[in-house]
Amino acid sequence: MSPADLQNGLENSLPAVASFSSSFSQSQGLPPHYFAPGERRAISDARRTFCLFVTFDFLFISLLWIIELNLKNQIKQKIEEEIEHYKFSTSFFDIFLLAAFRFTILILGYAIFKFSHWWVVAISTLVTTAFLLVKVISTGLLATGAFGYVLPIVSFVLAWLETWFLDFKVLTQEAEENRLYFAAQAAAAQAPLLYGAGSEARFYSPPESFAGSDDEENDEGAGRRAVTPQEKEYVQKGKEAMKVVDQILLQEEHWTWEKTNEIGDAVYTFDIPGYGKTFILKAFMQCSPELVYQEVILQPEKMILWNKTITACEILQRVDDNTLISYDASSGAAGGVVSPRDFVNVRRIERRRDRYVSSGISTTHNTKPPLSRFVRGENGPGGFAVLMSPRNPNVCTFIWILNTDLKGRLPRYLIHQSLAATMFEFVFCLRQHIMEVYRSAER
Repeated sequence: MSPADLQNGLENSLPAVASFSSSFSQSQGLPPHYFAPGERRAISDARRTFCLFVTFDFLFISLLWIIELNLKNQIKQKIEEEIEHYKFSTSFFDIFLLAAFRFTILILGYAIFKFSHWWVVAISTLVTTAFLLVKVISTGLLATGAFGYVLPIVSFVLAWLETWFLDFKVLTQEAEENRLYFAAQAAAAQAPLLYGAGSEARFYSPPESFAGSDDEENDEGAGRRAVTPQEKEYVQKGKEAMKVVDQILLQEEHWTWEKTNEIGDAVYTFDIPGYGKTFILKAFMQCSPELVYQEVILQPEKMILWNKTITACEILQRVDDNTLISYDASSGAAGGVVSPRDFVNVRRIERRRDRYVSSGISTTHNTKPPLSRFVRGENGPGGFAVLMSPRNPNVCTFIWILNTDLKGRLPRYLIHQSLAATMFEFVFCLRQHIMEVYRSAER
């Protein structure tokens, strides 16, 4: 199996890691690369690449023609023969003009007028193909030397590559981008009508916590508390994970930007001493923070209903009002090359005045020892956070911090290449699920 196939498999399986970690950020602004629903790029990346390839086509054919003119060091004489005394059967000047025709019509059609249909490239390719076939069949061009073969073949191949690239890459990618764009607009348009909708399901919610407060222990003492040494160890581990996450997010200005999608979700990286490279997703959500808090942080066991890569997700133990032990398992991928993974995590959940946060880190539990059919993965400090907006209670910022080691024999560079796509896919599924919750509430 090729690395590309393995990477695709990883992208399909890694979203399961979404339920394995948690965190928050103290920043309350939008991602620096966020695009509002009314804003769009003037030209897509795929279209820009296509226009670059069209320019290369023209310049390459021009270069080959100039080389052909200089073969006998008599360029003035050759120019007179091929242009002033043009002969269809022996001149290469018409192939140069054909390249200029393709360049002109394609740049006008797809860069200037920004057409989104294949008919322009179809005309250029049809004209090129017909002209070259007539020229090769009805003339003695092939008897003029190597360029009698090279120029027609190169021109023919480049024309058809342009057709393939536009049809299978540019138009396909732009159609998907348009779908996401209009979905975002629809969500923004419907949001004022949908705010306040929520699930009627009952769920457990910890008491409000005040991070860094001297009274934190007293705040937790009002409810369930850890009593055994093992439970106290779980609580301490959860608090330590929360402290690490707090320190990461206090240094947001040092995050390294990696990628932004068309919706405006951004992925960053940050190196944690002792844990290595950590991936951070920041996304603006058109819904109330309480809804995201309920669906992602409070009910991780229900994530299996909308995150199809998870085969098991359960709460093993509730240690106290803020701490729980969770177990998650994901299916294999890439035709069995990527084995199923499972994780056991201690998670700490806190409700604060301006955000909801869940931090977590890998641990062990006597009810879930490692199983032979799974590779036991390991998570460093990470988590989910939902930041409330100080101006609008019906929007929020969603943060996901992920530091994971899938173990096994998977190349780390492939995992890192797949994580950004994984995080974008997760938040896309989360938005879909939230819209379904809204529709259910309306009914």
